[in-house]
Amino acid sequence: MALLPWRKALVTHTEDATHNTRIFFLEIQDTGQFDFKPGQFITLDLPIDEKPARRLRSYSIASRPDGSNLIELLIVRTPEGKGTRYLFEEVKAGSEITFRGPQGVFVLPEKLDKEIFMICTGTGVAPFRSMIQHIYHHHISFHKIHLVFGTRTRADLLYYDEFRELEKKLPGFGYYPTLSREQWAEGYHGYVHGVYEKLCEHRPDARFYLCGWKNMIDDARKKILEMGYDKKAIHLELYG
Repeated sequence: MALLPWRKALVTHTEDATHNTRIFFLEIQDTGQFDFKPGQFITLDLPIDEKPARRLRSYSIASRPDGSNLIELLIVRTPEGKGTRYLFEEVKAGSEITFRGPQGVFVLPEKLDKEIFMICTGTGVAPFRSMIQHIYHHHISFHKIHLVFGTRTRADLLYYDEFRELEKKLPGFGYYPTLSREQWAEGYHGYVHGVYEKLCEHRPDARFYLCGWKNMIDDARKKILEMGYDKKAIHLELYG
């Protein structure tokens, strides 16, 4: 399979989402309509190393495909990360980014006839935001969707108000934010695993989509298999 060509995008603006995450708004330069499937990612070529392989960083598209050439990337700054240091310190409105994409098979099936569990931590919520917004705006029929989103504290939650509003507007969509290091009255406390295990007590016919850091994904995959689900029901996108 041939590699996709490198393309250019212009950063129109950026917006801090939390103390260590930022949204980068990109305008694709060679087209008026950038087509992608919700859940896909793009790969950036950043000027941070002489070796090409060390310059590449991939990020899920956090916005829905809306017929325009505008997309959003949700990026967390990692303390030792050369790529995110460059993005957070050097990239601003007017900066040009070299990228390749869209790519990836972490996408929803055409027919949403089973319950869908979207399980994520941190910026792993990005592809799910794209999927859910796409479903909402296109009035796509589905059975049930459960978004189980784990962070450490209330201040780390991403798109909180947006998902709460979608919960009101989108029948069958449930939002389950859980905090591992804070007690709060508006959601759950602990890790994501306890939340989806509770929701799956009656073993619904389901598909599981996992996105986030390796430890969470490894634990979730093990627990879902232990609950009696087939490995083919598990789809994952690994971050980091």
